[in-house]
Amino acid sequence: MTRLTVLLLSAVTAWPLGAPAAAAEPRPVKVQHKTVKVGDLDIFYREAGPKDAPAVLLLHGFPTSSQMFRNLIPALGDKYRVVAPDYPGYGHSSMPPRDKFAYTFDNLAKVIDEFTEKVELNKYALYVQDYGAPVGYRLASAHPERITAIVVQNGNAYEEGLDNEFWKPVKACWKDPNNKEKRDALRALLTYDATKWQYTHGLRHPELVSPDGPAHDQFLLDRKGNDEIQLDMFLSYGGNPPLYPKWQEYFRKHQPPVLIAWGKNDKIFPAEGAEPYKRDLKTLEFHLLDAGHFALESHGDEIAALMRDFLGKHAAKK
Repeated sequence: MTRLTVLLLSAVTAWPLGAPAAAAEPRPVKVQHKTVKVGDLDIFYREAGPKDAPAVLLLHGFPTSSQMFRNLIPALGDKYRVVAPDYPGYGHSSMPPRDKFAYTFDNLAKVIDEFTEKVELNKYALYVQDYGAPVGYRLASAHPERITAIVVQNGNAYEEGLDNEFWKPVKACWKDPNNKEKRDALRALLTYDATKWQYTHGLRHPELVSPDGPAHDQFLLDRKGNDEIQLDMFLSYGGNPPLYPKWQEYFRKHQPPVLIAWGKNDKIFPAEGAEPYKRDLKTLEFHLLDAGHFALESHGDEIAALMRDFLGKHAAKK
């Protein structure tokens, strides 16, 4: 046997048949951008991950859309089916005129409820932020059997979360809904300065936040007629606090596992709104982050890591 033959045989013995020369690089997650019909509405959504993987439904807040999850979706999509829709009047979904569609939280929740059925989300974990909380908690209390876990990022379900300066002019509108002056006073919340403020307030390093998010949001806010839609939604928010006892009862009765990942410097939904969750939930992971209203902008990697650990324990096998 020649020396060359010995070397070749040794190499074959040491290298398992069919084994790669090096560990395969993880494949990048591809995010799909789709639209589905819900009644007469086109509902836009972003999706990534295997169809048969545990599902996570991401519900956005104001004044944004599913674009707020542009970085979180690929951070989870290797292991989970991640779905993020735009509500009617937001993002790239239909924006029917107000005389054709009533812009209320009840109606937004109905649309998203039907959306989940259209895209075959039979069981899912919820991520709720801002407006996503009243939409998501309507879904959870109506279909508790569908909810595997909940991630709360500055999403309110307690009166303590609304006891601050930001809500005073909004509450004034609730008390006098036909008062045009009080309604018009809320238009300041629809300006580009207000949108940028939501992205950057409460941050030690606002320069790390890309200006693309608020610019994208403002472009869509500035569409003709969208200002009146947003003012309708401010008014409709007054219908959420009366439902807080129902949602809290859902927490106590069904005890969904909950991860709080809350920007503690938020002036809209401050940390006072996070603390009461401790009263009603037994399986609770609680994190106050040194972030603002859009915590994903500054702490996206940290939140993604918290979610992967949390979902792995509570949602991966359900």
